[in-house]
Amino acid sequence: MSLDQIQPPVGPETTAARLPRKRMSLWQLYTRRFMRNKPAVAGIIIFILMVLFAIIAPFIAKYDHIELDFLNLSTGPSAEHWFGTTSAGNDTFAQVAVGLQRSLMIAVSVSVGTTVISAIVGTAAAYFRGFTERVILAIIHFLMVVPTFLVLALVSNDAGGDWRIISLILIFVGWFFPARVIWTMALPLRESDYVNAARYMGVSGMKIVVRHMLPNIGSLLVINFTLGVVAAVMAETGLSFLGFGVKIPDVSLGSLIGNGANTITSAPWLFYFPAGALTLLTVSMALVADGLRDALDPTSAAGGQA
Repeated sequence: MSLDQIQPPVGPETTAARLPRKRMSLWQLYTRRFMRNKPAVAGIIIFILMVLFAIIAPFIAKYDHIELDFLNLSTGPSAEHWFGTTSAGNDTFAQVAVGLQRSLMIAVSVSVGTTVISAIVGTAAAYFRGFTERVILAIIHFLMVVPTFLVLALVSNDAGGDWRIISLILIFVGWFFPARVIWTMALPLRESDYVNAARYMGVSGMKIVVRHMLPNIGSLLVINFTLGVVAAVMAETGLSFLGFGVKIPDVSLGSLIGNGANTITSAPWLFYFPAGALTLLTVSMALVADGLRDALDPTSAAGGQA
């Protein structure tokens, strides 16, 4: 009997079958599940395009957002002014670009601030228990019954329309709701084996919170951050629409919509262009948040099987 009859032929398929498969990382798994969600992919593409528009459009606009064109007062979209002009002669295209830029800056900074504060406070309350937990929960429950809109209106009105102060106020009134949710999610983690092992090894409480508990609720924090962008945009828009937010010469989508609502019949472009930008921004982030929720949730069937 020849050697060829004893040993089976070894081809590319047999060799590939014998080689150990490379293990898929969590990042690759989440990315694959996210990319299978077509609305989420469309949402992140729209969001990226909106960010690029906010960055590039001010440089390609023919006019600055505060520059006046006295020869074109309240004119519709044209080759000279792509989105038309205001009654004072401001270029609406430049204003929408700068307004979107300002709204994005407020939304991202507020979402980062509220996510970080709520994550640390909520997880710390769950870990330390006892007096610390009771005090933190008492503060959270007290702030939850405070009329936050009145606080926002009063402080932002005194701030003179400074977007930095508005961002700080939105962070102050926005961290305790997600902190209450994170505290609930972190309660089972404080009894886990790895937390008890770290405690017995003498690891400090805050290191346990940051290094061991927070990473295990990372999916919740990512979703909270994404939804926080939408909530911050809507909050800033509402304040600016009512006259308590960003003020001239600075602009935001909310202030542009508020000004355009007064002339929606005579100059509808002043309302529809910033309102369209706001709609695209919020819808895209909502789709991304929905996709992240399905990708990070192992029990969700929307992401398919990896």
